[in-house]
Amino acid sequence: MPHLVASVSALHKVANTFAELPLRPETIEALHAHGFIAPFAIQEMVLPIALSDGDVIGQAKTGTGKTLAFGIPLIERVIAPHDAEWTEFANKGLPQVLVVVPTRELCTQVTRDIEELASNRGIRTLAVYGGRAFEPQIEALQAGIEIVVGTPGRLLDLSRQGQLKLKEVSRLVLDEADEMLDLGFLPDVEKLLANTPNRKQTMLFSATMPGDIIALARRFMNQPIHIRTQDSEDEGAVVTRIKQHVLRAHAMDKIEMLARILQADGRGPTIVFCRTKRTCQKTADDLLERGFRAATIHGDLGQGAREKALGDFKAGKSDVLVATDVAARGIDIEGITHVINYQCPEDEKTYVHRIGRTARAGADGIAVTFVDWDELARWKMINQTLDLGLAEPEETYSSSPHLYEVLDIPTGSTGRMTKAKPVVRVESKAPTKSAPTKHAPAKVSAPREKTERTRTRTRKSKES
Repeated sequence: MPHLVASVSALHKVANTFAELPLRPETIEALHAHGFIAPFAIQEMVLPIALSDGDVIGQAKTGTGKTLAFGIPLIERVIAPHDAEWTEFANKGLPQVLVVVPTRELCTQVTRDIEELASNRGIRTLAVYGGRAFEPQIEALQAGIEIVVGTPGRLLDLSRQGQLKLKEVSRLVLDEADEMLDLGFLPDVEKLLANTPNRKQTMLFSATMPGDIIALARRFMNQPIHIRTQDSEDEGAVVTRIKQHVLRAHAMDKIEMLARILQADGRGPTIVFCRTKRTCQKTADDLLERGFRAATIHGDLGQGAREKALGDFKAGKSDVLVATDVAARGIDIEGITHVINYQCPEDEKTYVHRIGRTARAGADGIAVTFVDWDELARWKMINQTLDLGLAEPEETYSSSPHLYEVLDIPTGSTGRMTKAKPVVRVESKAPTKSAPTKHAPAKVSAPREKTERTRTRTRKSKES
């Protein structure tokens, strides 16, 4: 199958506003209702091609608005229950659109974004992922669904059971394709692509383009247009709006440093990344004990607990989310001001996706990375690959003046928001004679009055 790659520069404007694009009035109304007036670079490049049913490979940095870039064309092509064409539509209730994502968090995020734009036409959207019971998902599919967003494993499970029917899917999107490759989902993705014989359009979005992704595109896409948004002033892997700080930190002092950074002027919602589940939970517990409003997400938590933690963070009930790399993709929350790498990431891709949780949609952000002595070699590889110019992190402690200066931490900030609770010594209720209590005098009971008792003996008579 021929493979056409065309580069499209983000410097050439296609449309100044969404209203200038050939969209349904309901879609424009929904966009405006949620504050979307003008498209971002990836959106203005993708939309004209996607709306004309062309296959697209979208390559853009994290946080640049990829979800709307593919979500709007999908919604436009769906035949919905409120549409005039619905009465004559032959495949009522069968999925028309399939969006495949690598993680549960990204699944719920994409589903919510699509629902915000699709609900006014009665389009039914379903999130399908593991960690949840099959029954509610099966019931929703049987009731009728137009758009399915899911992770590869659960999608295949439902397809094998005959509950998810993919034969009428006309539009398919692979979001964060490079992450699916890293997680070993490529065989599952290929099966899903093979199970959608009536596809009219395929879109693939990824921050990077490894060889396996290009090979996948050649096999399953029809002359895709490769769109790579790149600003003339922002050619690196990391957006220039993120101010990066790399500090050489001692393991025993990290929690103190973190606590002070969380008191920086202007600090808003913050994500703290750890490599291990154990460190993640311990860090969150330490922050809670110090008076910070912290929540945590890691692999040992059930899906319900993970969703509650993320929901509390989005709602503002907590303003620090401590997470493993399971959250590096799929968390798209506006207003995150700081990302702190409590443990140095494994590689440059993980670093880029971690810090990409801030400075989203044109905002600015701050990224702080702690590098312990035994992590210096790993950090130097990351620095060299990304050409950050931060190969030698400055040795830093929680008392270092430059820590307060570069991160705008108020002078006098300590490692606690609240005072430590005093240790209450519980005295034994029944002290032994060998260790009498000294804090309170023993109570002396009044002597009892003695009463004379007359004991009578009852003898049995011989007659009885």
